[in-house]
Amino acid sequence: MQTVDLFVKQKQAARYKKGYPLVHREDVLNADVHQNEGSIFHLRDKRHQFLAKGYIGIQNKGIGWVLSDKQNEKIDFGFFKQKIEQACRKREKLYNDPNTTAFRVFNGEGDGIGGLTIDYFSGYYLINWYSEGIYSFKERVILALDALGEYKAIYQKKRFDTNGKYIDDDDFVKGERSEFPIIIKENGMNYAVYLNDGAMVGIFLDQREVRRVIRDKYAKGKNVLNTFSYTGAFSIAAAVGGALKTTSVDLAKRSKGKTIEQFSVNGIDFEQQDIIVMDVFDYFNYARRKDLKFDLVILDPPSFARSKKHTFRAAKDYPALIKDTVAITEKNGIIVASTNNATFGMKRFRQFVDKAFKEMNTRYDILEAYTLPEDFKISPHYPEGNYLKVLIIQVTG
Repeated sequence: MQTVDLFVKQKQAARYKKGYPLVHREDVLNADVHQNEGSIFHLRDKRHQFLAKGYIGIQNKGIGWVLSDKQNEKIDFGFFKQKIEQACRKREKLYNDPNTTAFRVFNGEGDGIGGLTIDYFSGYYLINWYSEGIYSFKERVILALDALGEYKAIYQKKRFDTNGKYIDDDDFVKGERSEFPIIIKENGMNYAVYLNDGAMVGIFLDQREVRRVIRDKYAKGKNVLNTFSYTGAFSIAAAVGGALKTTSVDLAKRSKGKTIEQFSVNGIDFEQQDIIVMDVFDYFNYARRKDLKFDLVILDPPSFARSKKHTFRAAKDYPALIKDTVAITEKNGIIVASTNNATFGMKRFRQFVDKAFKEMNTRYDILEAYTLPEDFKISPHYPEGNYLKVLIIQVTG
């Protein structure tokens, strides 16, 4: 395939030379030159000096990813094999941990190939492709996984189309098709996972350490509310940790059956828990009317959510969400506030919390802060990749 030259505006040339991995359309002088997804490009400054080498992959973040600072490095099977083997060696401790059998094996630009992630689920690999460009290297990536040794099967998620959405396709790639769910372990807890059922699998692996700390430090003897609960993963951690009761609230109808399943695979009587299908914002109003209070409230909303009556944008509406939560949290209660919005950092997130508490005339302490776990490796040149921000807050008065 022919190599394309992309010329970077002089102001932006320095950051690419330092290792910034994502090529933004607005940084490139000839961004509209005809190029095929998956084409290899040489990034050059206005004086035609070589800066970096990468591939064209159109996604909402940019038009391609840098792969190498060496002009003559071949982007062949050997390149992919080396990157994936290096990534797996860094996760050796997780591969050998019998209490955790699901984790991220390859984390995009953090492991040297933006637009590609690979997760491991108890013997199964799940590849996430984020552009047609990276998908064009599919054969090389699969051969690299083959070279690692035995696995049960490979599944995939194509997270791209003309609208940047998930492509609902056959997710099976090779190996032996599984009967789902498969039961994975995370810090000794069980979770039911589906690799063949749409865009989501049933658990967000990046919250592993947060679930552990909820179980080990904050749940015992507590009345727990888990909002935007999805399949109830945080509720499981709280229940295993000795919560008096958990209440899981999510608008999606299928969340109830999924949450019941997660309790069941842990041997927990789901009928002793509350699992409610309702708009979270309506539930806040309901809880205030009924004067319900919780000792521990978990907030992990999507970056953007819309229901019939409410629209939530994390970058704008998180302070209001905190205020709603404070109103139904007991004094000395705990709020676990989380966001995966990559458009702002931890400093601004802390400001959201401070703004909300000041407007509520309520005091608080931040007890702990979490970002991505070690298997979600990030590039030091790409801080936006460290998207997860979690604050554990105590309401003090």
